[in-house]
Formats: sequence, C-alpha cells, structure tokens
Amino acid sequence: MTTEETVRAKIFVSGRVQGVGFRRFARNAAERFGVDCNPKNLRDGRVFVLAEGRTESLELLINELRKGPIFAHVEDVDVTFEKALGNVYELS
Repeated sequence: MTTEETVRAKIFVSGRVQGVGFRRFARNAAERFGVDCNPKNLRDGRVFVLAEGRTESLELLINELRKGPIFAHVEDVDVTFEKALGNVYELS
C-alpha cells in the first residue's frame, strides 16, 4: 500500500465518545485532511467511522480520533484497512 493509494478504513472508537461531539469532531478532522468519512454512533457506545482517502491522510485522521474532542475520553481505536469502494455513505 503506497501513500498515494486511496484506501478505506473501518475505525471503531471506544470510550466516552457519544454525546461529546465526537462525530462532528471526526467530520471536521476528515475535512482538514482531505478524507471522506461517515461517523455513526453504535448501540454499544462506540463510534464507527467509515473513511476513505490516501493512506497518509487516513493515518493523520486516526491520530486525531485517538485524541478526540475535549469532553471525550478515547480508550481504544481499532482500525481495519480495505480496498476503497468510492462511497462512505453506503455502509458495507
């Protein structure tokens, strides 16, 4: 995988990440790094972020998600990389 390749990242963020502006934070960070992303709250309290972009940009986004917004407390970030499909709004 080169840094110029567009890839998909499935990111699961756990901790205190719901009700603290985490999805907005993720969208804003993704926009700064030129990444398409679609964050969703999960019933188990985690946030799932489906993102596509260059590998280098995704790594920057993941580093930001590890920090989270001011009122969040991120405990774990689990990431899986896959082939990009071109649409982060169709969850698969």
